[in-house]
Amino acid sequence: MENSTPRKQEILTVGIVSRPELSFNFKSRYNFLGNYYTGPHTARAKFGQIEFEGMLYDEIYFRHADETGSFELNDVTIGVDFHWNRQETQLFPDDLKIIVVDGKLTAINCVGIENYLVSVISSEMSATSSEELLKAHCIISRSWILAQKNKSQALRAAGADYSTCTDTPEERIKWYDREDHLHFDVCADDHCQRYYGLSRASTQAVRDAVDQTWGRVLTYDGKICDARFSKCCGGVYEEFKFCWEPKEIPYLIRRRDSETPADYPDLTVEENARKWILSEPGAFCNTKDEQILSQVLTNFDQETRNFYRWRVEYTVDELSEIVRQRTGEDFGQILALEPVARGTSGRLWKLRIVGTKKTKVIGKELEIRRTLSTSHLYSSAFVVDRKDDRFILRGAGWGHGVGLCQIGAAVMGAKGYKHDVILAHYFPGSMIEKKY
Repeated sequence: MENSTPRKQEILTVGIVSRPELSFNFKSRYNFLGNYYTGPHTARAKFGQIEFEGMLYDEIYFRHADETGSFELNDVTIGVDFHWNRQETQLFPDDLKIIVVDGKLTAINCVGIENYLVSVISSEMSATSSEELLKAHCIISRSWILAQKNKSQALRAAGADYSTCTDTPEERIKWYDREDHLHFDVCADDHCQRYYGLSRASTQAVRDAVDQTWGRVLTYDGKICDARFSKCCGGVYEEFKFCWEPKEIPYLIRRRDSETPADYPDLTVEENARKWILSEPGAFCNTKDEQILSQVLTNFDQETRNFYRWRVEYTVDELSEIVRQRTGEDFGQILALEPVARGTSGRLWKLRIVGTKKTKVIGKELEIRRTLSTSHLYSSAFVVDRKDDRFILRGAGWGHGVGLCQIGAAVMGAKGYKHDVILAHYFPGSMIEKKY
């Protein structure tokens, strides 16, 4: 540690779960309106307010009364809309706030950013990852959350509308960022960063990595980087503008995930993309090393084994029904899935769906992934073939592919690369600076 005195932390508000009824268990003393609470309790939504201990409140804030505090929340859903969706009882540090939103109770964890990071690093990956990967991920996760807070504050100060969707009869282009979160800074699931509480903070190595990088962030031209990351880029990073708002970000650019980062084809060209996706070119993230994968993938992530290159098949009827359910629009029988525009990793950011009743272009990458699956496709870097009554999708990578590739970074760590070199590889031109 750099000093032995307690260090201040900026407080984050993290939305955990929203339900008509919340059950929670205080593991230490908590204070609300001068009363102290321990053990299990329940709050319910009633008449647009919060019913707790026979009284109605507009908002409740439980503040930990001891030096440290923790509480459990029951029935927390993780992996929302993804194939690993499940419910858990989770343990959280610091304070609990409960508000009413749309007739339901929303539990918000008010937590110091460094305490938050201890869980994020263990939730996004296995807590047994290499020291250099843990340090690298601490820095980018801290950078991302502070960049998001700065962005939100700037938008509120400017009174600016932040539109993430254009929808016409011919085209629907939507990206998913932070527009859903009006009542807290970030959510606890994959939409933002995975934050599964103290239950995942399982090793001293994680705490050491947070402590050793305390207050350090990535910057570019003096501003904190919007440091994105995903599980597996598939061999080439994607550019920011093809996944989110159409904006050039100089450190979120295309590169090959290898020791020769400039060696890659133009994957915006359909012929090149098909050849790339149907092959298995060398890359840091092209690994089947079980030891490395076990460091990066949490227990439920390890249920996904084929991610560098993958394959999904649907019958025409299956695909037509999925598209109808996911879009709320009746395309009739799906006749074709046609690539319209690809990003620099080969990920589709515009796809034309041709049906017997209607045709429409959809995008961006996450909208495509969620439209063509009951959960989400691993990525939008795929090619489509039609064989008889079946659609065959062959794809590359897991996630949006922008910024740090977690599996590639894990391989770099195993090869002996230091965390600053790993970060320079994935965020070219950036610098590490200590902000507090």
